[in-house]
Amino acid sequence: MKQVRTRAAGLSAGILFTLVTWSTPATQCVARAPWVTLQGGHYLVKRANDGDSFHISIQGKEYIFRLYFVDAPETTSEFRDRVEEQASYFGVTVDQVLKLGELAKTYTREKLSGPFLVRTCWEDAMGRSRMQRFYAFVQTSNGDLGEQLVENGLARIHGASAKPEALSSAGSELRKLADLERKAKQEKVGGWGTNEGRRLARAQHPESEKSIDPFDKFFHPESVPASATPAPFSSRLQPETKLDVNTASQAELENISGIGPVIAERIIATRPFKSADDLRSVKGIGDKKYAMIRSFFD
Repeated sequence: MKQVRTRAAGLSAGILFTLVTWSTPATQCVARAPWVTLQGGHYLVKRANDGDSFHISIQGKEYIFRLYFVDAPETTSEFRDRVEEQASYFGVTVDQVLKLGELAKTYTREKLSGPFLVRTCWEDAMGRSRMQRFYAFVQTSNGDLGEQLVENGLARIHGASAKPEALSSAGSELRKLADLERKAKQEKVGGWGTNEGRRLARAQHPESEKSIDPFDKFFHPESVPASATPAPFSSRLQPETKLDVNTASQAELENISGIGPVIAERIIATRPFKSADDLRSVKGIGDKKYAMIRSFFD
């Protein structure tokens, strides 16, 4: 408990965060650490990342987050029993499930290339890394990331034993995930369509992208009408943490849409800049690319 509190308290003051309060019935456990909402994060390219677990940089500090309630296929056969279990779940071969895992990993990376929110109460998700990993809900510009993975056949429902603090409606989220998984099976997308040559197929008319902000639904269901229409994502989430063009790491630069390894290396080699406006001087950054990437920098 002490370690979790210390980590939560140690967040940089520059990170935008929102403490969520709720009334807690006597039958519910009290949160070990308050829920926080983090934005301005950048996905970090790491070999150990997969569809449901990934490294993120926020204000220069690195975290590992693991999605609640879903399990994306492994990307290596290091843990054979687990891979075989996943293959059996989707009804595919071990080699096919590893390819599905790579697809899920790519899907998540693409979804987190733009603005996203991380909601966490610092529940320990354990893991194999020396760095502590935490459970979280992640919301992209299209909706809840876990729901999107399941609906597209890129993850299975899993981890019901995780206990988000003071989350009284976990059961309703698991039921929604079950509905999305049935939809994925019917449409034969992702893992459910592998044997029909539809591993790359995506959900038709995605329901996960129509939902309201899941976090509000979880904690304040009484205030959200069933017919509620969500506010545009852009009005809820604006990038509050931009990169410093002179200190951004190679990984952070590469995770900006339009900047690959070569351009990232050229940016680093051209430093220091007087301002991010000088990115125009980097070979390979024309007017179109500059307009695409400028908003990611101070």
